[in-house]
Amino acid sequence: MARTNELRLITRITQMYYLEGLKQSQISAILNISQATISRLLKRAMDENIVRITINVPRGTFPDLETGLRERFGLKEAIVAECGEDREESILSAVGDAAAHFLSTTLNDREVIGISSWSASLLRMVDSLHPLKRVKAARVVQILGGMGNPSVQVHATHLTTRLAQLTGAQPQLLSAPGVASSIEARRALLADGFVQATMDEFRDVSLALVGIGAVEPSRMLATSGNVFTPEELQELKDSGAEGDICLRFFAADGTPVRTPLDDRVISISLDELKGADRVVGIAGGARKDRAIKAALLGGYVDILITDKFTAGRLLGEPAGT
Repeated sequence: MARTNELRLITRITQMYYLEGLKQSQISAILNISQATISRLLKRAMDENIVRITINVPRGTFPDLETGLRERFGLKEAIVAECGEDREESILSAVGDAAAHFLSTTLNDREVIGISSWSASLLRMVDSLHPLKRVKAARVVQILGGMGNPSVQVHATHLTTRLAQLTGAQPQLLSAPGVASSIEARRALLADGFVQATMDEFRDVSLALVGIGAVEPSRMLATSGNVFTPEELQELKDSGAEGDICLRFFAADGTPVRTPLDDRVISISLDELKGADRVVGIAGGARKDRAIKAALLGGYVDILITDKFTAGRLLGEPAGT
C-alpha cells in the first residue's frame, strides 16, 4: 500500500502542476511538502509513466527533419522552412523569411556580423527583416568583395548597408572585387588602407551569414563580374571542387580545394570563417544539394537554414516529408 499511496501523491502533484497550472512553490505550500520533494516527485512522474509529454507538431514545421540534420551533420541548429514548391523563387522566399526571423530572435547586443555578397538568399533575408529594437549590433562587415558590374553592384552594397541600418550597426564595406584579375592586382588592392581595414575585421566576426554556392555560379553571381572563366571553372571541377562559401572552394567531403585561382579571391578564408562563434549557412534548392552537403561535412556551417525539400534530400528522405 505504501507504493500506492506514493503514486497517489505523485498523481496529485502532477495534476496541480500540469492541469491546474500551479507553481512548485504553491504546491509546496498547499501540501506542506518541501519544494525539493515536489521537484523530485515530478521527475518520478515521468519515470513512472504517469506523465507523458507529447508534442503536437504545428503544420508547416519539421522538427524531425531538423533533428535529423543536427544529428547527421553535428550542427548546433537546423531550421527547415515550409516551402510550397521545389523551385528557386519559392525556396528563396521561404529561407529568406526563416533567416530574418532567426536573426531577429538570436542576435546578441554589440555583435559583429559578417555577411557575404552576391547571395540571393541573403538579399531575401535582408528584405524580410524589420528594424531591430531589442538589441544593437556593433558592425556589419562585408566578407566577400562586392565591386563588379555596376548594374548589379548595388546588391552587394545593399546587403551590407541595409543590414547595418536594420541592426543599428556601422557598415564596413569591402571596396574590392570578389575576384581580382591577377595575383598582382589582388596584391595591389590589398595594399589599399580601406580594403585592409575591412579585412582586418574578419577575425572579429562573431556571427557570419553566408550563402553556399555550387561550382556553377548563380545567376546573380554570374552577372556580378566576380566569377571565373569557363576554363577556370573547369579547372576547379577537375580539382574536385563541389561548392564554395565566399568563393572559397571545397570538395565533396568538405576538404578545401586549393588552386592558383584562390590567390585572386578577396574574401574571408575558410579558416577565418571557422573562427566565428556562429556561421549560418542560408541555402536551398536541388542545384545546391551537393554543395550544401559538402559545406556541412567540412564543418564550415554550424547553423543551417534551408527548405523542406532540400532537407529531405540531404537526409535521403522523400521530398516534402
